[in-house]
Amino acid sequence: MRASGTTNARSTTRATSSHATRRAGRSRTRRGLSSRPTKKQEVVFTYDVLWVKSDVKWASRWDVYLKMQWQDDEIHWFSIVNSSVILLFLSGMVALIMLRILRKDLYRYNQLEQSEEAREEAREETGWKLVSGDVFRAPKHASLLAVYIGSGVQVLGMGCFTILFAVLGFLSPSNRGSLLAAVVVLFACMGAPAGYVSAMFCKMFHGAGTDRLRTTLMTALVFPGVVFVVFFGINCVIWGDKSTGAVPFGTLVALLVFWFFISLPLVFLGSFVGFRSAPVEHPVRTNPIPRQVPDQIWYMKALPSVLMGGVLPFGVVFVELFFILSSIWQHRFYYLFGFMFLVLMILLVTCAEISVVMCYFQLCSEDYHWWWRSFFTSGMSAMYLFMYASYYFLTRVHVAKSASMISGLIFFGYMFVFSYAFMVITGFVGFISTFFFIRTIYGSIKVD
Repeated sequence: MRASGTTNARSTTRATSSHATRRAGRSRTRRGLSSRPTKKQEVVFTYDVLWVKSDVKWASRWDVYLKMQWQDDEIHWFSIVNSSVILLFLSGMVALIMLRILRKDLYRYNQLEQSEEAREEAREETGWKLVSGDVFRAPKHASLLAVYIGSGVQVLGMGCFTILFAVLGFLSPSNRGSLLAAVVVLFACMGAPAGYVSAMFCKMFHGAGTDRLRTTLMTALVFPGVVFVVFFGINCVIWGDKSTGAVPFGTLVALLVFWFFISLPLVFLGSFVGFRSAPVEHPVRTNPIPRQVPDQIWYMKALPSVLMGGVLPFGVVFVELFFILSSIWQHRFYYLFGFMFLVLMILLVTCAEISVVMCYFQLCSEDYHWWWRSFFTSGMSAMYLFMYASYYFLTRVHVAKSASMISGLIFFGYMFVFSYAFMVITGFVGFISTFFFIRTIYGSIKVD
């Protein structure tokens, strides 16, 4: 019994001392691993690198990742086929309008041997001829429209040249810094075409409240200014969180140098050339008194019309958009720039055709306020893109609850910039296509 009691006492003492030791160890661990050490500590470590010779050529080093993603090729081809079907549908509608309706209307309208009563009857049958004296009337906020047309040239040129260089192999997906650097440099260099186009339209809108210097400054500052403000705000939040993902201050200074010392002078240079060029002459005269627009059916009003028009351009790109978002937010490799280039070409043609079709229906209902609507008909696809990005964030992006607010701010901030640029590109393509379409059809009629 004594031995047993002694053994139990020793066990109790040993357990007590072990418990005290663990508590002391935990307290020392807490003091040693403090998140904010008061003294600088030097950590010495070593590592070994073993170089193994490979038979893979340098130009083929990314093929292993492409072979891992061979199943994605089928999805990309599905995207191309889907986009092509939408394009063929729109092309059929445009061909129907141009070859059957317009050709028939123009033939009946331009027959000289018709009596005045017959010609008046032909005018009444199709309403787009009735607004010939108002179709080129300058829109409201004409200066702002000229600014966004110039910005569309700048952003579209930047995007096309960037994707083209990536297709040709000048930009590698392994070095995303080179891709972003190319975007910044190309955007700055496209300042001259932007200034020229905005100046030409500003000159065309003469007498509509446009100012040359103000239009030029807005072309150089509005779009990049919005992008920089959003980017700087996100970067300030990351700085406040003391994250290593913040852009260094020197990089921000370099971006400002590119903006104010390269892009801004090129915009002024292009604007100077544009204002000295011959003005654009309209094929028909504008009446001094505006024509009253009749009441429109609900689906031909501005908001329903642009909401319907933005669906098809988004339907062209939404499959490819999934892979682009996965490359940006899930660190996947995107090396299929050839597919992206094809989708971009289909997107541009789709934007042009949907804007032309919707504008033709608008003019047939005797509504000649087509300037801004042609821009937003295809540009509204950016809203659907942002909605899809929100769905992607909720279903595909997994973030910790502690960092959900900052991660969400970063995601939606950058996706706002992406959607804003997408709106400017698609809006410009839709507008410029509609502009040449209207000049063509009104230049084909005879107006007294």
